Amino acid sequence: MENVESYEPVQALASNDHWEFKLYVAGHTDRSIQAFENLQKVCEEYLREQYNIEVIDLLENPQIAKQDQIIALPTLVRKLPTPFKKIIGDLSNKEKILVGLEIHKFSTNQGGDQL
Repeated sequence: MENVESYEPVQALASNDHWEFKLYVAGHTDRSIQAFENLQKVCEEYLREQYNIEVIDLLENPQIAKQDQIIALPTLVRKLPTPFKKIIGDLSNKEKILVGLEIHKFSTNQGGDQL
C-alpha cells in the first residue's frame, strides 16, 4: 500500500472544479468536531479554496437520515464531482480520505515535491 506522501493535489483544480461535501453528525460531540477538522485539513491541503462543506446535525433534523440513507455517524458524502462517494467514521485516516473520495492523483514523479 502506498504512503500518503506518494500522492499530490488533484490537477483538475486548474479547470476550476468545485467539490461539495456533506458531513452528517450527531450533535456537537468530540467525534463530530474531529471529523470536521480532519476533513477541513485535507480540503485545505488538496482542494485549496475550491470546496464547500455542509454540516448536517441529525439530532436537529433526524428525518434527513432516512431521506439521505445515512446509517452511521459521522458520515461524509461527496456530492460533487459525481459520482457520490461515502466515508463513515471520524476521518482520521488521511489516506482513506484521499482514496475514498478520489481527491488524489498518484505521483509517478519520484523526484518531485512530496507532501
